[in-house]
Amino acid sequence: MFSTLIEFGSYGHQAIEAAKYIGQGFTVTLDHLNRSPITVQYPYEKNLSSERFRGRIHFEFDKCIACEVCVRVCPINLPVVDWILMKDMKKKRLRSYSIDFGVCIFCGNCVEYCPTNCLSMTEEYELSSYDRHELNQDQTALGRLPISISQDFSIQVISIQLTF
Repeated sequence: MFSTLIEFGSYGHQAIEAAKYIGQGFTVTLDHLNRSPITVQYPYEKNLSSERFRGRIHFEFDKCIACEVCVRVCPINLPVVDWILMKDMKKKRLRSYSIDFGVCIFCGNCVEYCPTNCLSMTEEYELSSYDRHELNQDQTALGRLPISISQDFSIQVISIQLTF
């Protein structure tokens, strides 16, 4: 008789514990009802990128002195710099500059170590393409400035506020 009472008491204790855990889960669910959704409808809405975001590289042809520092600091020797030596002035003149974004790891070393600041990172991150040869961009494509997300009126910009 005592064993059935002990088993019944144990069963009641387990039922109370289970109800407590269900109640805790229900309070978490109710807490999430008060929060606003964080889903972004991508093509029509975009998040603002952070201040130090590393997107596509922008290149200014006129500032480049063909020193090739960007090639030396790149972990994969990616930028292709073609120059000619002007013997009368003993100076290099840049002929062409290109970067293959299919290979680039967006580390930002080329931008950081460039002595003339002719390279900069933009907030452009939509570089997808069906043909990987389109990702190899020359100085003309690299010199194109992208439209800033905050200036594009066809897109609703959403700023993320993280709270912990």
